[in-house]
Amino acid sequence: MPLDGVYEPSPSQWVRDQVELYESSGGTRGTTMRGLPVVLVTSVGAKSGKLRKTPLMRVEHEGAYALVASNGGSAKHPVWYHNLVASPRIVLRDATRQWDMRAGLVTGGERREWWDRAVRAFPDYADYQLKAEREIPLFVAEPIT
Repeated sequence: MPLDGVYEPSPSQWVRDQVELYESSGGTRGTTMRGLPVVLVTSVGAKSGKLRKTPLMRVEHEGAYALVASNGGSAKHPVWYHNLVASPRIVLRDATRQWDMRAGLVTGGERREWWDRAVRAFPDYADYQLKAEREIPLFVAEPIT
């Protein structure tokens, strides 16, 4: 079942532009950042209750996706991190396909495994972790059956 609610675009212009291009093209354009593939994650705002859409680097393995809360190596978690903690149901769009999914934080060996996949998909994550003053959280999203 898709998420219900009113969509509120990001306050960030580049995010609004990326989301608009991704969606207006049916997932055929706007699907990369810096030449690498991205997915579009729709979540429910933890405070507003409105639908929020976030482009994230594509890290997929056997139908599950890593959602890396790097925030570019900032000391703070991205806003969408709090959305997923409060409400783990998401819609994930990968180009022209989309799924209802549930996202959960991973730790320990599972996190290390997914972190390695994430760094292979987007090597900048390693640099982000070095400059962050926190362990970068990593969610794994899996289809709701």
